[in-house]
Amino acid sequence: MHIMLSCRQQLERHYGVREGMALYRIVMEECFALSQADILLGKDSEISRSDKCRLMEITGQLLKNVPLQYILGYADFCGHRFVVRPGCLIPRPETEDLVSEIAGLDGRGSLLEIGTGSGCIAISLALEGFDVTATDVSAEALEIAGQNAVRLGAKVEFVHENILHPVPSDRVWDVIVSNPPYVMCSEKDGMDANVLEYEPHLALFVPDDDPLLFYRHISGYALRHLAQGGRLFFEINHLLAEETAGLVASAGFRDVCLKSDRYEKKRFLCACV
Repeated sequence: MHIMLSCRQQLERHYGVREGMALYRIVMEECFALSQADILLGKDSEISRSDKCRLMEITGQLLKNVPLQYILGYADFCGHRFVVRPGCLIPRPETEDLVSEIAGLDGRGSLLEIGTGSGCIAISLALEGFDVTATDVSAEALEIAGQNAVRLGAKVEFVHENILHPVPSDRVWDVIVSNPPYVMCSEKDGMDANVLEYEPHLALFVPDDDPLLFYRHISGYALRHLAQGGRLFFEINHLLAEETAGLVASAGFRDVCLKSDRYEKKRFLCACV
């Protein structure tokens, strides 16, 4: 019992009572198959000696700010379980809203995702019936995404490519979607340590003097590679929502629309060619 209380109390001191207890409950459920009711009944004190050692190891990692998803090795997204490692971003719940928006389109055609990371967007939409190609500049991320596609039975063509220097091509798609790096370096002070210390900065940050760098390049690419009537979808920095919409409109897109995520932040942009 002492070990259980010690682990829980350490997490509550480090993360705050609410988040610390939530982490403890998730660990007990995911790693030791114990429900919240089991914890209330004290069954967490009855786990084996080896499981207690494992709990102490997990607690130690959490106290070092290692994201729980990296410790577990997976994250849930759109009803599917994705392998995640430090070489890719952890899928965010709000990004599920972007997938839902695209999945709600009439018909199913070809789709390109730029910057696929774990593959959560590309694979989720492939499982919805889209013919999906996905690119990333990170070979490690593509390896993880490929593993996820195989595990989930999704057919996705993965391509190693840097969108800032794309390979010349005459391919066209009906939909292009991207959740590119968009966090300004000046926002670091307000970010959690587990994100700053462990998630790949390559997939997160853009320079303060050019925060729309990827949106500018991807918009230009999309104009050349979207079929007539095709659609462009972005996840965006809500602090730069209007500026991003202005950039996309100036590039030549029509019907540019900003949409809010589940937290009521302007998080998504859609447009047509």
